[in-house]
Amino acid sequence: MGVSKKGEKYLCEICGNEVTVTKVGGGTLVCCGEEMTLIEE
Repeated sequence: MGVSKKGEKYLCEICGNEVTVTKVGGGTLVCCGEEMTLIEE
């Protein structure tokens, strides 16, 4: 899943890291070798 807008939050299902998007540059977020999951709020 690619980053689509500022303010989105992503979670690493393996280690629990959370990332909040501050600037959209495209691509996908990866942690621990796996794509991060978008957190729906």
